[in-house]
Amino acid sequence: MAQFDSVRLHPPCRGSDRLTTLAPRLILSRRHRLERSNSMAATSSNAMSTDLTPTISPPPVAPDQWFESDRCSFEAFVELVESPNDEAHMASARRFDRGVPVYAAADVIGADEGSVEARRALLSELAWVFQHGPGVAVFEGVLSADAIDRGSEVFWDLIERERSEGKTRADHFAAAGANDRVWNALEKMAIVAPDAFASYYSCRTLAFVSEAWLGPNYQVTSQINVVNPGGAAQSPHRDYHLGFMTDDEASAYPAHVHSLSPALTLQGAIAHCDMPVETGPTMYLPNSQRFGAGYLAWRRDDFAGYFDEHYVQLPLSKGDAVFFNPALFHGAGTNTTTDVRRMGNLLQVSSAFGRAMERMDRRAMSLAVYPSLVARKAAGAVDAELHTVVAACAEGYAFPGNLDDEPPVNGLAPEADAALMRHGLDAGWSVDQLAAAFAARSGA
Repeated sequence: MAQFDSVRLHPPCRGSDRLTTLAPRLILSRRHRLERSNSMAATSSNAMSTDLTPTISPPPVAPDQWFESDRCSFEAFVELVESPNDEAHMASARRFDRGVPVYAAADVIGADEGSVEARRALLSELAWVFQHGPGVAVFEGVLSADAIDRGSEVFWDLIERERSEGKTRADHFAAAGANDRVWNALEKMAIVAPDAFASYYSCRTLAFVSEAWLGPNYQVTSQINVVNPGGAAQSPHRDYHLGFMTDDEASAYPAHVHSLSPALTLQGAIAHCDMPVETGPTMYLPNSQRFGAGYLAWRRDDFAGYFDEHYVQLPLSKGDAVFFNPALFHGAGTNTTTDVRRMGNLLQVSSAFGRAMERMDRRAMSLAVYPSLVARKAAGAVDAELHTVVAACAEGYAFPGNLDDEPPVNGLAPEADAALMRHGLDAGWSVDQLAAAFAARSGA
């Protein structure tokens, strides 16, 4: 997190009689030592040193470390969302649009080329915006008209090619076919138009903002989304990781993981056409990323209703970008025009840390171990033991995946290998059947 002295989960869930904070607080510990020695006595009788090592201050009684949808406090959410932000913390913004800071790409590049202090000051400011501020920021003029036009030409060609192949791309939070969608657009663009790719992804604002939130060595992915005339709005939601899970799945993760998930990704979008409000630019609920239990709240009717009444839309010009915390409540707006196909390049930037330390062939491991699990099940082994072995060898997470081959038609995420393996044990599959099921899906 950006600042150790203020990282905590805001009070999102109400117990039977009080609002409970559900995470330990990180604090900065300052130790003040009085150093006395005979040799220093003539010049100083004491000296102070500072230890900036973050420490965890545990609560006197262990709190409930689990979020549940029906315990999320709507009142606490409203109070948090409606708390004002101090614009002094966003001093580099050129202006504000409905409380959201608007930066100039030229200023970002200037800071990037400036002194170490100036660079870090803007990096810190943007991190504050995403974590403690409104959670979203606009950046004007991040790409030239030429780079945008070349990119648009590539993306329209990809859309038409996939449409001619009869492919209907699903959308995580809108009906399949309602929009035009190109999954894995980053790789497709690099392969079919490498020079246009190099021009497009030389975008220094993208690099700077990604570093502000994620640090160096981040990874970029991209999906093209076109909201056609009359295209309906998405439902409000949060994004990857926990935002792509059902309530039951998300509630299985302890509270501190809910606070970590947003720090693993940064969401963004680059406008490929002018996007006045009538074209349906993304709707945002500023400050909502700070609500700790939001991954269990956004499907509730009262939270969704509040979003519908209080969201803001930020009109963009061609070549502008918007970046936001993935925990921010948001959703694409309705395109009420009759002639504008609103194209945006949806960027998802991932932390370098979202991976294991060693590279393993988990498919080979799973197929090797599976006959032993079948035998153990036949001998009376309990499911809990079998599932523990599955967790040790099989890929338990559906991502990264190929969403061209595994679209989210029946849910927010495709089925992971571990789920297939557990299903195979329950259904009495042979190892050949499991191998065929693995082959039928792409992924790691």
